[in-house]
Amino acid sequence: MTASSARAQGRPSATDHAAIERAAFALFAEQGFDETTMEDIARAVGVGRRTLFRYFPSKNDIPWGQFDESLEYFRRQLAAVPADVPLADAVHDGVVAFNRFDDAALDQHRFRMRLILTTPALQAHSAIKYEAWRRVIAEFVAQRLSLEPDGQLPRLVGHVSLALSVAAYEQWLDEPASSLTDLLDQGLSLLRTYAGSERLRP
Repeated sequence: MTASSARAQGRPSATDHAAIERAAFALFAEQGFDETTMEDIARAVGVGRRTLFRYFPSKNDIPWGQFDESLEYFRRQLAAVPADVPLADAVHDGVVAFNRFDDAALDQHRFRMRLILTTPALQAHSAIKYEAWRRVIAEFVAQRLSLEPDGQLPRLVGHVSLALSVAAYEQWLDEPASSLTDLLDQGLSLLRTYAGSERLRP
């Protein structure tokens, strides 16, 4: 879920996804998510409202950053896993890697996830993003097991992986000194211990 992007030629150099996120997050922290408008964010960035909408279709999309691009990277990373790697290991490692961030990005990511997980106005929009994330895992599982992505097992692995991730994020937000990737790793390992990872082997 990175915020980097190539700047479009002809647009102000200070205007990109990352700059918009920083300005929006500052406003969200100062005056609240619900009270902040797209006009407020456009003024803070120094662009017109139309320009802002070229980067983010709605205010609800801003906390998610460049999520669609991150999902494409996630899909490519899973597809590149060698066939001899057990499916349980591939999903486990893929989920942990997807949620690994540089130390310098952790504070902003923590703010991002607190917004996503605790802001009522974002919940319906978040459900759409969650479904897209689960779908990446379900498609990977289905491909490895020669199943349909909407089949019970691929769908279940997607839902369980998301539930474990959300639980890890909630704990990470409650315990600032904890390691997000460690919490994810522990949660996924616990599931495999009690559910039996051999059931997810091709």
